[in-house]
Amino acid sequence: MATLHKKHRKSDPLDALRPFAPGDAPGVLGRGRARRWLVKYPRAVPVGIFLAIIAITAFSVFAIESNARARERAQLSERAESIVSALERRASSYAAFLRAGAALFAGREAVTPREFQQFVSELRLDDQHRGVEGIGWINLVRGSELEGFIASQRELQPAFKSIRPIPDPAREAIGPVIYFAPETSPYHTIIGFDMASEPIRAAAMQKARDAMRPIASGRVVLMGEGIAGVPGFDIFMPVYRRMGEGPGARRELAGFIFSKFHGGRFLDAAIDNAPAPGLGVRLYDTREAGTDNLLAARPASGASGLRVEQAVSIADRELLLVVESPEASTLATLSMVTLLFGLALASLLMLLARLLTQQALEDQARLAFYEEQHSIRNSLTRELNHRVKNTLANVLSILSLTRRRTSNLNDFATSLEGRIRALSATHDLLTGSDWGTTALRAVIEAEMQHFRFANDEVIVFDGPEVELAPNDALSFGLAIHELATNAAKYGALSVPEGRVEVRWQLVEPHLAEITWVERGGPEVGEITTRGFGTELIQKVVAHELRQPVELAFEPSGVRCVMRVPVRRRGDFRMRADAAIVPTEP
Repeated sequence: MATLHKKHRKSDPLDALRPFAPGDAPGVLGRGRARRWLVKYPRAVPVGIFLAIIAITAFSVFAIESNARARERAQLSERAESIVSALERRASSYAAFLRAGAALFAGREAVTPREFQQFVSELRLDDQHRGVEGIGWINLVRGSELEGFIASQRELQPAFKSIRPIPDPAREAIGPVIYFAPETSPYHTIIGFDMASEPIRAAAMQKARDAMRPIASGRVVLMGEGIAGVPGFDIFMPVYRRMGEGPGARRELAGFIFSKFHGGRFLDAAIDNAPAPGLGVRLYDTREAGTDNLLAARPASGASGLRVEQAVSIADRELLLVVESPEASTLATLSMVTLLFGLALASLLMLLARLLTQQALEDQARLAFYEEQHSIRNSLTRELNHRVKNTLANVLSILSLTRRRTSNLNDFATSLEGRIRALSATHDLLTGSDWGTTALRAVIEAEMQHFRFANDEVIVFDGPEVELAPNDALSFGLAIHELATNAAKYGALSVPEGRVEVRWQLVEPHLAEITWVERGGPEVGEITTRGFGTELIQKVVAHELRQPVELAFEPSGVRCVMRVPVRRRGDFRMRADAAIVPTEP
């Protein structure tokens, strides 16, 4: 039975919005926590969701960009390796030419112009060997043989004038350039230049002599018509001749066959062989990048982005190749799509969270409204009971006093009807104000409206705006009704020339003093007995208002002074959070 009763229990409409109890189901608890978070942080929750999605999107874009950079770096390294391979391959091919020339000239007692030209023609130097400016022959000469050597060379080739710079005869060996091909090359003016006079070239020649293989020099400044100051390098191959026959034969260094390389053209030829569009490429003489050892450079098509360094080995010398990609001005396509999708998703979720937050706030407001209505309903019920009891008590008091002060049924009915009407008029005012505070002026006007004549100056009202509590308004209305009825029967309102003045003022912040004065009416004689109105005002009204009433029957007319408690309208506003319902004392 208990189970059946629980199953068919009538649900409370507030159950949907009540706070969740610890015994509720887990799903209900989860929704309750979410609702509480939405209500507690109406702005922070949507913003937090938006920032979380943006953070996830930013992380995703970062991962995509990192992968793109890694892929770009891998591609850049592959391009760099291709350029390095092209550089080394071209240098190796010319090193092989130099080895072949060294083998050919080693078997000659002397290298003549005809033999040198024949060798060069067989090499077929053309555009496919771009970057290599030509091949030359360096003949080693001892200082003691210098004059005879110069004289013999002038006879063999008119282009040979002298050796420069002027060599020191005391030097052990002098290495002038004797031949250089092709003859159309701007480097042809190098004939007669002493290669051993420069430290960089001299060091390379010495290293080649010791290693007996092609050796590249360091960064040198090329000399020739129109190319002065251009950086480049040389490759030297030593040529040894066999001197003598038999076991006592020895090998003697006769000279060097060498090639000159233009740094820029040599790099361009390698790049054209391994295309790298838009990339920045620089070739340095040593393993360290620097302006002083830059051999050649091709700038990137934009600001530098990723950078890859690769070692290059050319004729037993280590160079450094630096390849740079242009800086990406925008994100990758996938990153842009992810970013836009993330922004759209974050905005959508933030909007959804905002809508849920708004719904939660509306639910919370609805819950508060229902609770307030429930509280107001209970309050109105108690208030109604209180008002009905007070009204019935007033009616019983009026009924009891009227019965004692009348001798026949007609007088009883007439007096009782007037007083009930007075209560009804005040009740109408209270109903119009939702049983809140009622203006004192309105109470007086409601009770006096049946006693006004055509001349509005018969009754004068004067005083500030004052609000009365409901019970005080009822009691004060009865007092005014009794004074007005007495004035109409016996006092100032019973004759045309009579006047009534009702004035009030605040004597304290929460207390108003009302003065009723009658003038121009019949002369008032000595009062020997207390009538019903006097007793009602001095006992019932004074008791209800908790203030003394001064009632004087002066010869010129009745004078009554009453004090009524003043209330503010806000004191009677029913609130949902009120623990008890305020009632008038």
